[in-house]
Amino acid sequence: MTSPADPAPADALAAAVGADNLLTDPADCWTYGYDNSRGQALPVAVVLPRDTEAVRQVVLACRRFRLPLTVRGRGTGTTGAAVPEDGGVVMSMERMERILRIDAADRVAVVQPGVTNGALQAAAAAQGFFWPPDPGSADYCTVGGNLACNAAGPRALKYGTPRENTLGLEAVTGEGRVIRCGCYTTKGVVGLDLTRLLIGSEGTLGIITEATLKLTPLAESVATVRAAYADMHAAAAAVSRIMAQPVVPRVLEFLDGPALALLRARDPGTVPDGAGALLMIEADGLAEQLPAALAALRHAAAGDGLVEWRTAADAAEAKALWAARKALSPALRSLAPNKINEDVVVPVSRIAELTDRLERLAHKHAVRIVSFGHAGNGNLHVNVLGEDSDLERMHACVDEVFRAVLELGGTLSGEHGVGRSKRDFVGLEIDAETLALMRAIKGVFDPDGILNPGKSLPDPA
Repeated sequence: MTSPADPAPADALAAAVGADNLLTDPADCWTYGYDNSRGQALPVAVVLPRDTEAVRQVVLACRRFRLPLTVRGRGTGTTGAAVPEDGGVVMSMERMERILRIDAADRVAVVQPGVTNGALQAAAAAQGFFWPPDPGSADYCTVGGNLACNAAGPRALKYGTPRENTLGLEAVTGEGRVIRCGCYTTKGVVGLDLTRLLIGSEGTLGIITEATLKLTPLAESVATVRAAYADMHAAAAAVSRIMAQPVVPRVLEFLDGPALALLRARDPGTVPDGAGALLMIEADGLAEQLPAALAALRHAAAGDGLVEWRTAADAAEAKALWAARKALSPALRSLAPNKINEDVVVPVSRIAELTDRLERLAHKHAVRIVSFGHAGNGNLHVNVLGEDSDLERMHACVDEVFRAVLELGGTLSGEHGVGRSKRDFVGLEIDAETLALMRAIKGVFDPDGILNPGKSLPDPA
């Protein structure tokens, strides 16, 4: 990190954040060079800013020395978006973790990006509210990370993704400009919508330093139901019927046949007899309204192939009904540590077609595929399982999974983002003219290309 004409980059970074907020020892830096994709690279330095001005000064220093800069929350992402370029700098937002304001009167929270989703939920709940995005890693992942890849979770079905639940942002661009976009109100149409543009851009356009979030009142009551079906076709048909009637569940999750077979082998008591697919359903609202809501959902869910409809009588039973879903991810990790997990989305009406094609692809490539996810959005988490010796076939299978998703009118990512693991496939979904415009926008925000290079958009070639 030296230059014959300028002060050493390390000195510039130390001046930007303070020596106590700069790591340069490789042993320290290694721990910031990975995310949940299992990719890893060694940054030359890690900066831990405490405020927006420090972020701006880091950006200016990196621009001056042409150092790639990758922003990191807690590393829970699965696509490699937080894995730095070799020789680059990682900016960890862990010390920008303040909840600046909970404004109950206007249903707004203002937070720094390093606040964990769980900490925000606890603070909001104390005043009777919640922020709808609830990824599986909510206790640990950061709000900034949620915004970076528009990570949503099960409640997005009823309440929307971060894009629908964020009013405004403060961010630092790749030029070192501090910009503010959006507003403090739930309606506003002045200027271009840069808020929604920044959300989901994976740190390639700007570094979010403050977020103004829309809060939602906590429901008075929640009901939990487990619906078991003979096969995925029956379950998918039920999902379409449920989503075509007025009562919108807050959660509508599914597990496919291979997922249930895996769980049945580990603990037979967690899966109903005769079930080839499972739906987990939650409805929320006023306690006096829930019986009618549940009746409407049951009427829509009924039909050929329904094996069981079980409504939890209390919180303990609700926890028991969720046991199978909660056990699945640990079971997959122990069964296949090298599994490839991709989140894809298809129209709800075509979920069964996709699961059929996944079954055929598993047979063709001699791998195992287990799927589960957010049925009400058509968002499937497709897990391709195999041993180290199967990796070539596993990746070939994933290639065909992506193509099948697009043929069915879907998209390559619902909430995990693109990062570097899906980057080479983006051109299959987005045409060349549109990609050229996206690259031009990237050039306006980040003219030197220092912000998270090698992620999100493919190279022109």
